[in-house]
Amino acid sequence: MSVFVKEPEAIVRSVEGFSEETVRAHSIARNEPAWMLELRLDAWRQFEAMPWPKPTDEAWRRTRLTGFDLKNFKPLATAGGKVEKGELSKLLQEELDEMDSAASMVFEDSGLRNSILHSNLQEHGVIFMDLQSALQQHPELVRKYFMTEAVKPGLNKFTALHAALWDTGAFVYVPANARVTLPLQVILNQRTEGVGGYHHTLVVTEQGAEVTVVDDLLGAKDGLQVSVVELIVGASAVMRYMNLQDFEHSAWNFLTGRAVLSRDADLRWIQVSWGSRLTKAFLDVDLMGPGGHAELLGIYFPTGDQHIDHQTLQIHRAPHCFSDLLFNGALKDKSRSVYMGIIQVYPGAQKTDAYQRNGNLILDPTARADSIPGLEIQADDVRCTHGATAAQVEEEYVFYLMARGLSRAQAERMIVQGFFQAVLDRVPVESVVHKLERVIERKIGG
Repeated sequence: MSVFVKEPEAIVRSVEGFSEETVRAHSIARNEPAWMLELRLDAWRQFEAMPWPKPTDEAWRRTRLTGFDLKNFKPLATAGGKVEKGELSKLLQEELDEMDSAASMVFEDSGLRNSILHSNLQEHGVIFMDLQSALQQHPELVRKYFMTEAVKPGLNKFTALHAALWDTGAFVYVPANARVTLPLQVILNQRTEGVGGYHHTLVVTEQGAEVTVVDDLLGAKDGLQVSVVELIVGASAVMRYMNLQDFEHSAWNFLTGRAVLSRDADLRWIQVSWGSRLTKAFLDVDLMGPGGHAELLGIYFPTGDQHIDHQTLQIHRAPHCFSDLLFNGALKDKSRSVYMGIIQVYPGAQKTDAYQRNGNLILDPTARADSIPGLEIQADDVRCTHGATAAQVEEEYVFYLMARGLSRAQAERMIVQGFFQAVLDRVPVESVVHKLERVIERKIGG
């Protein structure tokens, strides 16, 4: 069954540029409740009051915004209209057909293009819909969770901009003890060139619930994407979340994501960064109840002049929690990666068990990887370890494989694919694994 949502009229065309009037017109055109308009306006005022990141800021010391100017982008893409499934581009249709999902949504620019339900989620109280529709149909839930528990609007300059101008978004709510066995798929294709996009993902699981959500992000040629991911994992709930970023290499990408875990919650978060000209991603897991279990896994493969920067925070507030972070990246050409991570253990979080590892495979001498892991421990009965590596492909390994009949190119491909396997083995959706393997092959081949 297909469900289509007709977007409201396009943003008032007389309002141009980034301003409070742009924010107001954006909200009014979508017929949003008064509280959302006030949230947007307050966020805009916070955005205006905050300075832009400076090279002296620790979080931005290794990632400069050289060449970035907000005025170079149109503030928003116009909303998309009603489009039948068959009218989707071949690329998007292939993305939909490849995954065996419980339901899917496709966004193009600032509009919902297609929503397909393959199972009777509503019979079990599961909500899976675009965020604008959820704002109208489930205002109490959206108001309770939207940028209140996980990512606050004033967290940084980009979250404030996002809160003021968010356009597309997916809202997932799984009630207590409900289980969604197949993935929920969300595809965003920022089709219009040179515009700003502000995609929001809000996933909430109540006690004992289970869900898997896959975000697939494409397009944004010569554009800007400022996204926020909020994952709220209830007591004893299980959540699997995958963020697959494959924007055009001319896009500026800024992501802030945070997962909040209650007692005995279980989270596995896979973050994949293939595309963009520059990516700056802040990724936090916040273990707020005892017995929580969080895995934060990452893959990145910059080529050309790409710059990919991940900053992670594993926050242990409660005792008897476990977190495991593994980010592996390969680099080619003149690309650069930055990884900065901290395990933060609060005074009462005894029996914490936390790991953090970042590995980098340098494929060209002109590529560079910076890795800065760290610990902030305020409890005395914990086990916390961290490590970072950066290495080139060993000639000994290449020779070993070539001695068994492989060409040098084939040997190097096998070594790189093996390097990523430690993360791929922990991706819970088989079709996603196959997709990632194809992109790795594409990246290796240039």
